[in-house]
Amino acid sequence: MSVIVAQKGAREHFLAARALHQRGQLAALVVDWHAPQSHSVRKMLKLFGQRRAASALAARCDDIPPGMVYAFPLRSLLWKWRERRRVAAGRIHEAYVETDAAFARAVAQVRLPAHDVFFGYSYASLEMLQAEKKRGSLTILDQIDPGPGEFQLVAEEMLRHPEVAGNPGPFPSAYYDRVRREWELADVIVVNSEWTREMMIQEGVDPSKIEVLALAYESQATLPFAPHPPAASSETLRVLWLGQVNVRKGIHYLIEAAQLLKGEKMHFDIVGPLGILPGAVAAAPTNMTFHGPVSRDLAAEWYRGADVFVLPTLSDGFALTQLESMAHGLPVIATHNCGRVVEDGKTGSIIPARDSQALAQALLAFVRNRGLATEMSPQCRKAASTYSVEAYGERLVEIILRRKQYHE
Repeated sequence: MSVIVAQKGAREHFLAARALHQRGQLAALVVDWHAPQSHSVRKMLKLFGQRRAASALAARCDDIPPGMVYAFPLRSLLWKWRERRRVAAGRIHEAYVETDAAFARAVAQVRLPAHDVFFGYSYASLEMLQAEKKRGSLTILDQIDPGPGEFQLVAEEMLRHPEVAGNPGPFPSAYYDRVRREWELADVIVVNSEWTREMMIQEGVDPSKIEVLALAYESQATLPFAPHPPAASSETLRVLWLGQVNVRKGIHYLIEAAQLLKGEKMHFDIVGPLGILPGAVAAAPTNMTFHGPVSRDLAAEWYRGADVFVLPTLSDGFALTQLESMAHGLPVIATHNCGRVVEDGKTGSIIPARDSQALAQALLAFVRNRGLATEMSPQCRKAASTYSVEAYGERLVEIILRRKQYHE
């Protein structure tokens, strides 16, 4: 078995390609951009600004030999420039369709090493899937999100709560028409959660095509195995939200829950870029602080200073922050509408989406029993450790081998 992995961007830090390479089953990794090692080129990139340069230079996979990586450095810079112009003009989904298609067409024209399996990612694989079907390859599409159903769900929520984030934009038909064509062409569609699987079936995708493959969590450093998070000794329960602060993640339900819990000894730290209106932030209760976005190294400090992590999401493909917080020993309060990582009563709590009362009650349990987070901490760390690159690779190869039998 020999697999080509093609992806636009450094999605999941090249997880599929690295997992397959570890097992000796990667033929090549094809990307739009792969950070150069040349000192002069790296210095030139810094002329575009420190933040953009840092992002561009981080998009590199040293685990895979350079001879196995195909990239389009000059064209990708042009694609990115065009995309930014469209986004600045408010044509976000149009920008994505254009750059996704440009990348997929470029890959379809490359003379790649011999292979019998193609693995690509949704929205940026259509032209590749068409070419690979003609070659007779087994085609696998990794669906990166819950698709059009998620857009509609969030749009409906925004219409119900315009005071939080305003009204939604128009439905991007061309963007989702493209992914529907990819669904039709792919032999196998890999999703990272049961939630995404359910959403796709609602869109009419054949359930027999879909395979659930959970993501892997990789700690950036060795985490100290303390018996409990340091904050657990504090009298005030520290509740952490880390990630995009928007309607899709359910921030307005956490604000409602915080309002209900104003008299309790707890504080809510909201860390991440704001995607809600200033008025919604101003209306939040005093037991809630919005800190804005932070770098990855500072995010670790927030985890270490918290007792409980909250994820009242309306829709998430997987939400790696669940695993990240559990790796730091934090129990998680989450909904069913994401990757099923949390075991209710053992590593946190599962609550219904859109239910601020249930969220408040779940949080109250940690206030009433201040040792609860400490009791759950070892199980949280243990659960997070099972989501390894090796486990991901084993499951992916099992899916491919089983599907290849039918394909042949």
